[in-house]
Amino acid sequence: MNGFMRFLNAVGEGSVGPAEVKAEAWALGGRYRGEVLEGARSELAAGGNSPHRTALLKAVVRNQLAAGKA
Repeated sequence: MNGFMRFLNAVGEGSVGPAEVKAEAWALGGRYRGEVLEGARSELAAGGNSPHRTALLKAVVRNQLAAGKA
């Protein structure tokens, strides 16, 4: 990843709010049959996400891990 993309990822992470994380977790749960963490990790691994979406998926992963849903 080049420097510009790292910058965009860093900027995107600051703009993810708790309501957005909750909504994305709910959507991932629907798409992945309740497996929110697995879904977020899968979509991160697939790549091709915008910097904001990457930051959102990472926030979902952090939130799930903090809730002990590993």
